[in-house]
Amino acid sequence: MNNQPKLIRITTVPLSLEKLLEGQLTFMNEDFDVTAIAAEKERLEKYGRDNGVDTFHLEMTREMTPGKDLKALFSLYRHLKKIKPKIVHTHTPKAGIVGMMAAKMAGVPVRLHTVAGMPLMETTGTKRKILEQVERLTYSMATKIYPNSEGLKKVILKHNFTKPGKLQVLGEGSSNGIDTAYFNPADFSTEQKREIRRSLNIPTDDLIFIFVGRLVKDKGINELVQAFKELASENENISLLLVGPFEQELDPVTEENFEIIKKHPKIVTTGYQVNVRPYFTVADVLVFPSYREGFPNVVMQAGAMGLPSIVTDINGCNEIIRNEENGLIIPVKNQEALLFALKKLATDTELRKKLAANSRAVITTKYERKVFWDLLLEEYKLQMKEAGLETGGRGDRGTRD
Repeated sequence: MNNQPKLIRITTVPLSLEKLLEGQLTFMNEDFDVTAIAAEKERLEKYGRDNGVDTFHLEMTREMTPGKDLKALFSLYRHLKKIKPKIVHTHTPKAGIVGMMAAKMAGVPVRLHTVAGMPLMETTGTKRKILEQVERLTYSMATKIYPNSEGLKKVILKHNFTKPGKLQVLGEGSSNGIDTAYFNPADFSTEQKREIRRSLNIPTDDLIFIFVGRLVKDKGINELVQAFKELASENENISLLLVGPFEQELDPVTEENFEIIKKHPKIVTTGYQVNVRPYFTVADVLVFPSYREGFPNVVMQAGAMGLPSIVTDINGCNEIIRNEENGLIIPVKNQEALLFALKKLATDTELRKKLAANSRAVITTKYERKVFWDLLLEEYKLQMKEAGLETGGRGDRGTRD
């Protein structure tokens, strides 16, 4: 029987476990008896097998579905009462409210929630008021809240969602850091890069702008497609590589832009990809014109792969990118500013090289993954001690002051 304290990690869908928390639960499994909870049973169980952790399927949706949410709440409550975990740690808004409420009802002593972006920032009216109340309720039931950027922490305090003492940004920000040994441009040879370009039907001498993420309105895809279309009409030697899935049912791009993406000879799409490194290694510039983020992994990944980035002036992005040092920062939802930035990096080779030369060093210095994992492990032990619980676990790591 496993005598380690039980740690429950909950996300709405397994994709968040796979991408946002990659490797982290396996690392924690040396000190804790870890269970991953999410929707999509088959994918969740595969994640459990691949990462050596237990799983519990909980049917959740990313939309407002009160009936289903209530069912999920009581299913989770019964499970928590049965297994008696010491820590429940939630990510994503729906998993946050369901997980924190069930954990509080079940008497779980350490209830942690990570905030990695807020959908409410792009909503208005009644829906926004509901989402704000959900956020407040989630925070009220947590014992500690971890915004994954200083910018998000300021937003939370500005809206008075919780008291300052409950908030903490771990390290320099992020939810998982970056494995800079894995995201390393040195792993790809010139011949491999040529072959990847050939497989994508992108000319050898084209400058490649890349976007990695969901192809949705909130990621700025509408502005990106229009700005690129205009630039491509003036410059034949550029391509736009879009790596990620559409979500036309949840957050659609316009029909016009959807059609442009499908038909434009210089726009290449790959769909969802487990391994994004081959695409980064052939690209020249990351373009990430998102409306809202917590602390975007994509911008860190691109930086680790030696790419400069064009990002919007939002929290997370404007903490990783320093304007004119390792990228360019532009206003949110500003197609003209985006076009200007694209044109600038397409034509100013010296600036592009300077930004690229600085990109990897910023990531390796501030966002190394193993450093973040150690910080989080220490934080778990600290929270358990403050709750009067025994910690145990590997070695004599101690806790932070």
